[in-house]
Amino acid sequence: MNRRDFLLSSSLPTVAAAAQTSTLPMPGGKPNVIWFFGDQHRAQALGINGDPNARTPNVDNLQSMGVQFSSAVSGFPLCCPFRGSVLTGRYPHHCVVGHQYPLPNGQPTIAQPLKEAGYRTAYFGKWHLGGFQESQGRAAMFITDPKKRGGFDTWIGYENNNSQYDCWVHGGEGKDAFHYRLPGYETDCLTDLLIKYIKEQADAQRSGKGKPFFAACSVQPPHDPYVAPPEFRQRWSAGNVQFRPNVPLVSSIRDQAAREMAGYYPMVENLDFNLGRVVKSLHDEGLFFNTHLLFFSDHGDMLGSQGQFRKMTAYEESIRIPFFIAGAQPTYDGYNTGRHPVFINAPDIAPTTLGLCGIAKPSWMEGQDLSAVRIRKPGAPGPSLPDSAYLQTVVPTGHGHSVNKPYRGIVTREGWKYACFDGVSWMMFNLNEDPYEQANLAHNNAYRAERKKLISRLKQWVADTGDKFTIPED
Repeated sequence: MNRRDFLLSSSLPTVAAAAQTSTLPMPGGKPNVIWFFGDQHRAQALGINGDPNARTPNVDNLQSMGVQFSSAVSGFPLCCPFRGSVLTGRYPHHCVVGHQYPLPNGQPTIAQPLKEAGYRTAYFGKWHLGGFQESQGRAAMFITDPKKRGGFDTWIGYENNNSQYDCWVHGGEGKDAFHYRLPGYETDCLTDLLIKYIKEQADAQRSGKGKPFFAACSVQPPHDPYVAPPEFRQRWSAGNVQFRPNVPLVSSIRDQAAREMAGYYPMVENLDFNLGRVVKSLHDEGLFFNTHLLFFSDHGDMLGSQGQFRKMTAYEESIRIPFFIAGAQPTYDGYNTGRHPVFINAPDIAPTTLGLCGIAKPSWMEGQDLSAVRIRKPGAPGPSLPDSAYLQTVVPTGHGHSVNKPYRGIVTREGWKYACFDGVSWMMFNLNEDPYEQANLAHNNAYRAERKKLISRLKQWVADTGDKFTIPED
C-alpha cells in the first residue's frame, strides 16, 4: 500500500481490532510516553473540529481512543517560548522570553524527573532552544552544545529549519558526533527515527532488559514555507480552499491566504498520515495500550483571519492548539475519552505528562498536572480545573505579520477573552456569541462591569505567576 492509499484508508486500527493486539507488560509497572507535535498547527485545522479543508482521520480517531482538551492554548504563541515552557513546566517570563533565546543555563527539563524514575528519554526534531541567532547564518548548520540539549539520553535534532526537503539533524558528541541531511521530507524522516526508536525499546522490553521510555518528536510542518510532498499537494490549489468567516474581503489578503492554505492543509494531512504510522507502530510492537500518546502543536497560524498571518497575536487562530491524550487504557481502573473543554497551557504539559506516569512534579515546575482529565484513579478527588488560561508575549519578535508590542491576556471558562498592551486595553470578545472575534468590546462601556472582572482576574494571573506588566485599571 502506498502512503497516499495508507492515508485515505485511515491507518489507525479500530478499537475492536486493536484489542486483539498482544500488549507487552510495562517495565516496573510504568507506562511509556510519546509526545508527537507539529509547529504552527492551529486547533481549527482538524476534521473533528469542523474545518472543511482538513482531512485528519488519524488525529480525529484519537478522541475516541482518548481525550481531546478542546480548550488547549499556546499562551505565548511562538515556538521558542512554547518549547521552553513545554520542556520545563515554567512560564515564559521565567524561562525562554522570546525568539532565539536559549534555555537558561542549568535549567532542568522533563527529562530529569523521568530519568530519576527509571525512564529512558529521547528527543527527535526541532529544538530551537540553543540560542543561535539566524543573522549569523543558517540555523540548520548550527550544532547545539550537548550541555544544552535538555539532558535527554538520545537526542537527534536541529536548532531551526525552514526547508522541509533540506533538513539537517545532528547529535552525539566528540568522536560520536554526527550531522547529516535527512534523506526525504522532514516529517516523514523524523517519524522514521521515532518509529525506529519505538521498535528498539519494544525489543528491549521483550527481552526483559528494557525500561519504560519517553520520546518526543517535534516536526516543523505545517510551519511555513508551505511545502508538502507532491502526493499530498496534488488535489490542492488556491482556488479550492474554504476561508474562515473572519478572513476579510480584501483581495490581497485573500490571495495570500489562498496560496498559503493550498500548501498548509496538505502539510497537515501529511502530519496526520505520520501520526497514523506512529500509532500503527505502537500497535505492531504491542505498546499502544501501555503508552500514553500526546499529540499537540506549539501554536497556531492566522492564515488571513483578521487580515493577519502567522502567529504572535492573541486571536483564536494563533493561540488555540490541538491537544489529545490517547493510549495506555488498561493501565488504570478508569479512563476518560471524548471531548473535554479544559484549558491546558504550555507549562501544564510537562506536569501532566509526569502525572500520567505517577510521578510527582518537581518544585521548579510551575504548571498544573491535569492528568486526571484522562485517568481516573480509585478514591482520588476529581481534578481541579483551571477557570482561565494566561496569554502573553514577553519579548516581541518584530517580524512582519506579527504583533510588535508585549501584551498580556486571559481566556475564561465562561467564554470571555481579554488582552491588553502596557496599560491599555486591546481586545475583549464574548467567544460564546462571537467565536470569530468580529465585535471588539474592549472600549465599549456597555461591558464595563465584565471588563473590570476580566482585568481583575488578569491581575491575579500576573501576581500568581510572578510576572511584571502594567494592567489597565478599567
